[in-house]
Amino acid sequence: MIRSSLCAGFLALASAALVAPAAFAQTPAPATAPAAATDFDGDWWGVVTAGGHSLRLGFKIHAGGKSTLESPDQGARGLELSAVKIDGDSVHLEFAPGRLVYEGKRGADKDTLEGRVLQGATATPLTLHRGSEPAAVAEARKPRPQEPTKPYPYRSEDVAYENTAEHVHLAGTLTVPEGKGPFPTVLLITGSGAQDRDETLLGHKPFLVLSDYLTRRGVAVLRVDDRGIGGSSGDFLNSTTGDFATDVEAGLAYLRTRPEVDKRHIGLIGHSEGGIIAPMVAARDPGVSFIVMMAGSGVPGRDIFLYQQEQAFLAAGVPQTKVDQIMAGRRKLYAILASSADNATALKQVGDLLADEAVAQGAPPERGRAVAFQFAGPWGRYFANYDPAVDLKRLHIPVLAINGSKDTQVDPTLNLPPIRAALANDRQATVMELPGLNHLFQPANTGQLAEYQTIETTIDPSVLALIGDWVVKHTRR
Repeated sequence: MIRSSLCAGFLALASAALVAPAAFAQTPAPATAPAAATDFDGDWWGVVTAGGHSLRLGFKIHAGGKSTLESPDQGARGLELSAVKIDGDSVHLEFAPGRLVYEGKRGADKDTLEGRVLQGATATPLTLHRGSEPAAVAEARKPRPQEPTKPYPYRSEDVAYENTAEHVHLAGTLTVPEGKGPFPTVLLITGSGAQDRDETLLGHKPFLVLSDYLTRRGVAVLRVDDRGIGGSSGDFLNSTTGDFATDVEAGLAYLRTRPEVDKRHIGLIGHSEGGIIAPMVAARDPGVSFIVMMAGSGVPGRDIFLYQQEQAFLAAGVPQTKVDQIMAGRRKLYAILASSADNATALKQVGDLLADEAVAQGAPPERGRAVAFQFAGPWGRYFANYDPAVDLKRLHIPVLAINGSKDTQVDPTLNLPPIRAALANDRQATVMELPGLNHLFQPANTGQLAEYQTIETTIDPSVLALIGDWVVKHTRR
């Protein structure tokens, strides 16, 4: 779950040895430093291979202006770089200190950069070419079979509204069925990492597919760009799960202003981290009439982190004895996050711990401190200490909680029993393990992240039908 796991991001795919808790997230980005030369200006693109995936990664360099990191296959665009440093034919680009760095050297043709992406202790080769996005990869990312094509048999409207409490402008798409309303309505909540309104991920657009299916079933749907992504403003990097919950509340307030929306039947559907936010919001908003948790967790975030990290090390072939040693250190780390008085204290203490670990492994202490923010930043500390069972126990509305049996990110054996226990007094709750499906609810062989991109199905049709039937049943007038 760790942002790198709830919804897989490049950082997660490329750094199994590090197992960082976030994709493009959770480190403050200072203003971009002007480049020392202008002949590097332009768009630079390459294809990075990590974890069995091929992902487009680009940098838009503008000396003296805003330079950005681009990861279109994850729906992440326009992420401002914190530093651009030019030294002769060499370039050093930072997305966030200690999080993602590109180092490259220009070839004789001046339009090629040979280099590597650095993430903590992990280095991944990456060649960049000046020009447009790689055409061959773009062609390979043609729409998946389930993606709808225009014209739609319903109305689709781009909308915008404000989260006034957080000073965030939010942009999304509202789809409304044909005919006379008002209609039951759902707000979709994305998983972890920087997600656009379609939850674009590894060549798939799950929320586009889900919203299309539900709208055709007579349900209005609002899907929204995460703060700081796409058309939405705000600081994604330093926001917590609790902050994202306020964006959802702003969306609910907006929906209640729309005449097409049946105010008695407004629900939330959250995937992954969104499956945690949905009950969080519903527990304090009596106007939420139902929720669907798609691969939401039922245990504190630290338990998710520890499970995912241990499994990642084992999958990478690290010997069990070594994994046991590493995980002992990780448990100390999360104990610090639980006991620390504030974020600054947590960051210092975790940095000290990781520096000591680095020295013990023969590495400089700076290597450990460089990745401390990944674990002890605002998002990581909040998520590690948040127990979703607290809010789940407060619910007395229809709840559908589903999880794939082959989900290797939010393990059903670890999460479904505590979800059932927390919802024991909610007679309208249904908790289900769906056989053969992964974290994205695709039909899977192993459930590993490396399969996501290779599977043509975006969401198994049986899951769409299950959710659609359940929502329609619980929103009948």
